[in-house]
Amino acid sequence: MTGPRRLLVTGANRGLGRALCEYFLARGDRVVGCSRGKSDLAAERYTHFRLDVADEAAVQRLFAEVRATTGGLDALVNNAGMASMNPIALTTAERARRVIDANLVGTFLFTRAAIRLLRSSSNGRIVNLTSVAVPMRLEGEALYAATKSAIETFTRITAREVASFGITCNAVGPCPVRTRLTESVPPEKIQALIDRQAIRRWAQPSDVANVVDFFLRPESGMVTGQVVYLGGAG
Repeated sequence: MTGPRRLLVTGANRGLGRALCEYFLARGDRVVGCSRGKSDLAAERYTHFRLDVADEAAVQRLFAEVRATTGGLDALVNNAGMASMNPIALTTAERARRVIDANLVGTFLFTRAAIRLLRSSSNGRIVNLTSVAVPMRLEGEALYAATKSAIETFTRITAREVASFGITCNAVGPCPVRTRLTESVPPEKIQALIDRQAIRRWAQPSDVANVVDFFLRPESGMVTGQVVYLGGAG
């Protein structure tokens, strides 16, 4: 394909999702973002939709609109998610279902819907967001880490299923990034996590965007089914 890439980023109204949208807009791409909340990001090549990523009917409507307005899709970035920083004994069933819906069901629904559009792209790409909470086995994040671990398995199997369509599927696991999510975590807990990394500092949104962009490049067509953690976590 010639011209701007057509990207869809979930969880785009704030934090890392917002930063990813701004990064790709700065590169000249056309970006569609979505989230539960509204977005004040105003750009000529940006369109925002409000929806619950686990609402199947709403996802179908979004993709119908994307097809009608952009004519297709070149990349999907499944960034939307919900944390659950509670011990298992203090986590309600309702909270568990919400985390599973936001993190896993949403990723499934968007990936399934995107495949039809990505098949028509010369460089179809899917990038899922996981977390260093998986390899670090962080106490208090069992449910969150379990959903992200499921996303990693989902990524690897999806990579095999869509390879014949010329689509790649990979995952990026950020270490701590300064967002609204990390603001609610005690500083000593964040520092203890950073101290376990090989590179002992906060990640910047640009660090994450760099790896996502690597997976999206045409030259990365042989890279699929991979999970990259930032900071040397493990």
